[in-house]
Amino acid sequence: MKAIQFTQYGGPEVLNYIELEKPKPRDFEVLIKIEAIGVNYADTARREGQYVVNTPLPYVPGSEVAGTVIEIGSNVKDVCVGDRVVTLFNSKRATGYAEYTVANSSSLIPIPESVDMNSAVALPLQGLSAYHILKTMGRLEKGETVLVHAAAGGVGTIAIQLAKLFGAGKVIATASNEEKLSLAKELGADVCINYTEEGWEKHVHESTGGVGVDVVLEMAGGDIFSKSLDCLAPFGRLVIYGVASGEQARLYPSTLMAENKSVIGFFLPGIMKKQELYRSSLMELLTFVGEGKLKLTIGGIFPLTSAAEVHRLLQARQTKGKLVLIP
Repeated sequence: MKAIQFTQYGGPEVLNYIELEKPKPRDFEVLIKIEAIGVNYADTARREGQYVVNTPLPYVPGSEVAGTVIEIGSNVKDVCVGDRVVTLFNSKRATGYAEYTVANSSSLIPIPESVDMNSAVALPLQGLSAYHILKTMGRLEKGETVLVHAAAGGVGTIAIQLAKLFGAGKVIATASNEEKLSLAKELGADVCINYTEEGWEKHVHESTGGVGVDVVLEMAGGDIFSKSLDCLAPFGRLVIYGVASGEQARLYPSTLMAENKSVIGFFLPGIMKKQELYRSSLMELLTFVGEGKLKLTIGGIFPLTSAAEVHRLLQARQTKGKLVLIP
């Protein structure tokens, strides 16, 4: 089978289009013919050797796929050949950027007939992240105000809509240009702010009447993190789920005490370990899409051979929404 693999850490140029042996499913695994592959910032961090956990070499990137089951292991009970499924990998044998992959049957979620493959693959990593950052970690309550950074990105476009579905009173979105801010507005953001302009945090305060925001989704790091912390209302929660800028921020914990503020870390693999959280939330997201309550922004569909170019576009912040590779 064809696949993308890297044998050393580095820029997009280390991604090689190669031939690998097609995997065989073991007892509790299935073999999936991949029809859509999700691309994420985590893939670029893996490629650079900067991911939260170690990336062994050689490595085939990718953590979410949608496709059709074509073979099942001897102990698989609840999955059949021909099933349309989406999964977020929990197997070290998985190959994401490839024509085929194996996955543990317990990680598979059936795709409703009303949802296409490209839409389904946009949900496991970014959809679940938005869902659990807001609900599980951010503990969003009805009427609260949410600040969504990188609002035109894969997590951001979903988070704006989910915040509204979960009862947020106001959603403030930030992005780097007017085109991205227009998209955020279309998706339901009440206030849109260009974070590249000096003093953006003052606009956040003004839009809340000086009170501040209750929940922040923060993935940039550096100066954005520090200013976002200043935007928190009393009892506010800042959930950090990435450091896209590569700049770590300095935090003085005692500054959180006076107004009972919280800084919370989020790492999706931890959610994956709680099967009841993973399965129920992903099925809920698929239902939202199928019912038309959640609109997914597919920013581009590319052949698998273009993986390096897709990584370049993603890291240059020249994309919107979800990027998908097709084997």
